[in-house]
Amino acid sequence: MAKTVTRFACLALALLFVALGVANGEMQAVFRKAIRICLECIGIG
Repeated sequence: MAKTVTRFACLALALLFVALGVANGEMQAVFRKAIRICLECIGIG
């Protein structure tokens, strides 16, 4: 029973942090960095 509660608490905390990151605009920053890294890998950027 305690294991199930711990799992749901961790899931709720993770979802909270994801929502806070999206609300703070971090999703766009991470996406821009990922695009830059991919372009550097193929030699364009």
